[in-house]
Amino acid sequence: MAVTIYGVIALSFMMTMYALERRGRRFVAGFALGCALSSSYGFLAGAWPFGVIEAIWAVIAFRRYRSAEVNP
Repeated sequence: MAVTIYGVIALSFMMTMYALERRGRRFVAGFALGCALSSSYGFLAGAWPFGVIEAIWAVIAFRRYRSAEVNP
């Protein structure tokens, strides 16, 4: 049950950060974090393909964060 609650929170956070990405660079970082949290949920739940895909998305999002322009 705790893993399920963790998954709901992690995925909700990830989707919220994705929806807010256009508001600034910090939301891209939040999305990367959300992907990493969702990846860990996938592995904890035994859904390793989901965990792998989310880990890949976390790397992609982190690279986008690093290359994004800093807003004044």
